[in-house]
Amino acid sequence: MNTDELITTLSQEVRPVRRGAIGRRLLVGLGLGAMVSTGLLALWTGIRPDLLAAMAGFTFWMKWAYTLSLALAALTISVQLARPDSAKLHGLWLAAIPVLLLAGTGVLDLLRTPPGEWLAMWLGHSWKSCPWRVLALAMPIFAGLLWSFRRLAPTRLRAAGAAAGLLAGAFAAAVYCLHCPETSAIFVLTWYSLGILATSLLGALLGPRLLRW
Repeated sequence: MNTDELITTLSQEVRPVRRGAIGRRLLVGLGLGAMVSTGLLALWTGIRPDLLAAMAGFTFWMKWAYTLSLALAALTISVQLARPDSAKLHGLWLAAIPVLLLAGTGVLDLLRTPPGEWLAMWLGHSWKSCPWRVLALAMPIFAGLLWSFRRLAPTRLRAAGAAAGLLAGAFAAAVYCLHCPETSAIFVLTWYSLGILATSLLGALLGPRLLRW
């Protein structure tokens, strides 16, 4: 059998992939992992008792806007990297938008606050535990995304792992908002982002091993 015959044989009766199938596949893994992470949060640290009151204020939605918009940007990147033709990525700049907006909010907060209170704003009450909690909550989501990627065809495995880690970390941070009582934008920018970055770096490390097909 020559090359042309082999290609013809392999291409017979191949059903086309439905539009948006990759995104839906990733959302399934994301959703399953998020349910596990939410249950873990409820059992581990608990949902904040004043959640309804917190949702009426600006701070809660600031944290959700940051984490969910970062997750959306990571999902856009992940969809591209789940394909074998991902040589050139589009929309990487989208991930910088929530970071810059939150940084601007943090600067405004600092300008309105006496310098003697800046350290307390930055550290809050949970700076030591926050990044680790985000990282821990990201693990079920990361596992769900790896399951999704394993059914797809990524070729840039390290980049795909990093994107999956970024998506898992950002969405885990959104889940963590259900518990976190911190109110400072500079706290969220530093310690939430550190947990998200750690998850992305872990994904980049594990991607070549776990996404190989």
